[in-house]
Amino acid sequence: MSERKAHKTAVGGQALMEGVMMLGPKGMATAIRKPDGEILTEVSELKRIKDKHKFLGWPVIRGIVNFVESMKIGYKALMHSAEVAFPDGEEEEMSDFEKKFKSKFGDKIFSFFSMLAGVLGICLAFFLFSYLPVLAFNKVNEWSGGAITDFQGLIEGVLKIIIFVIYLAIISSMKDMKRVFMYHGAEHKTIACYESGEELTVENVKKCTRFHPRCGTSFIFVILILSIIIYTIVAKIFPAIAAVRLLWIFLKILFLPLIMGAGYEFIQYAGRHENAFVKIASEPGLWMQRLTTREPTDDIIEVGIESLKAVITGNPEDDEIK
Repeated sequence: MSERKAHKTAVGGQALMEGVMMLGPKGMATAIRKPDGEILTEVSELKRIKDKHKFLGWPVIRGIVNFVESMKIGYKALMHSAEVAFPDGEEEEMSDFEKKFKSKFGDKIFSFFSMLAGVLGICLAFFLFSYLPVLAFNKVNEWSGGAITDFQGLIEGVLKIIIFVIYLAIISSMKDMKRVFMYHGAEHKTIACYESGEELTVENVKKCTRFHPRCGTSFIFVILILSIIIYTIVAKIFPAIAAVRLLWIFLKILFLPLIMGAGYEFIQYAGRHENAFVKIASEPGLWMQRLTTREPTDDIIEVGIESLKAVITGNPEDDEIK
């Protein structure tokens, strides 16, 4: 067998419930460990909206589009994995109250309240990562007599990062999430193994790093860093708006798509290059992956390998980032 060279692939993925989802040149694949121990691998064609409308593939814009599509694809894959991995688990996982509520009011009402819970979760995320940092800054700035006004973007950004780190630390300590993070680690290690030119075996994957520069965790952290820079500049340009809490939050929301697009371009650049700038800029995100990934066991690595094999062409040149 000829020696394979290291390369950078266009493959990305996501951890699922007892499984891994991979996106690659051959489409989307999910590999999920069923209750009987068998690995169910399914491949489907991946249709990107930017392929229909070319302008959606332009730099920065493509990052926004990719984020929305990734959220949609990832959610569907996650729900599918839960159904495959825990086919009879829905009723077992319900509390007595949930079972009585569902039997009394029916599936439609139960689904409505489940959706309502999801909406409340989004509202909580908005409060924690958008409203709370602005509120905290305004209060401290009032107490200081406006002494920290010039540092509004920086302080709010740092508060966001602190909240984000605390949130990840809490999530990573949960028993159920630890297993999901092991699958996250398997996803990264499997891709790293293939990109290094090694054969996809359990032993080879185990030797690879579980930290990857194109990870979603790194993407979020890059957005947080970029938001500090951009919002600091915006606060300087629009000081009157920055002083009004709700207007300032609204303005930040308007700039968020731009920041997401710029963050996506950096992640793509980092995935193709290895230089001092990329290493320094990627390090915070890679460090955060110590919270969102765990070293996987052999059986979990097997799932990652099956998922990756299903989306690669077998020719490293065809799988590289273009």
